[in-house]
Amino acid sequence: MTSRRLVTATLSALAAALLLAGCTIGPGAEAGQTTSDPSSGPNTSDEVDEMEGTILDEGRSFAVVTWGSSTCVPLVDEVSADGQTVTVTLVDSDADEVCTADMTQRASLGTLPEGVDPTQDVTLNVTYGELQDDVDLAGDASFTATPGSPTEYTPSAGWFDDSSLVLLTWGSSGCPPVVDSIEGAGNTGTVTFATDPERMCTKDMAPRGTILAFDDDAIDDDDFTLTLVGDSLDGTVQVRG
Repeated sequence: MTSRRLVTATLSALAAALLLAGCTIGPGAEAGQTTSDPSSGPNTSDEVDEMEGTILDEGRSFAVVTWGSSTCVPLVDEVSADGQTVTVTLVDSDADEVCTADMTQRASLGTLPEGVDPTQDVTLNVTYGELQDDVDLAGDASFTATPGSPTEYTPSAGWFDDSSLVLLTWGSSGCPPVVDSIEGAGNTGTVTFATDPERMCTKDMAPRGTILAFDDDAIDDDDFTLTLVGDSLDGTVQVRG
């Protein structure tokens, strides 16, 4: 992203200029908006090149997690499969896009090609510019859907490491969830979202990827239940992976 101008400005004023258009998640769909902690950067330069991922939406879709500006989330451009190996190309949404000068993890969302079995392990071969990485995704026998089947637009979540997950929610692409607080202990956690009725939101239905990180020593990621509070997202999600 060296061609982009980095600034530390708030970009919320751009929301009013967004087009009002429908959106579905697909191999070429735009990446989910990401909420995460911009202050938590990688420890080494090698970590910046590392990618992670998880399977979402009951086996229909996936997330690729990369490091970079929180306001410039890469898009899933091309997806193809050979058995359980899925080749993914990520691209920047706009070479001239203005990005905040932070370093955080972002979730790019796409759908798994038909024929891939989400109940079995999947390998993503991901290319993002000059970066290439293989991302191993854990299959789950409890997934109830198959790639290519219609989504039910319900929240889902998957671990991409021992204490961090991607939460998939559906709603306006111009108003991604904003985390107000997060807490967790044992195999339960709660995330509270800020609610702002004055926000200007696009009238579409889009996938939004929110990255949540817990204290590694406080939680047990087996059989983990996440409670969502606020921003019309109230409910519970069983975290997979």
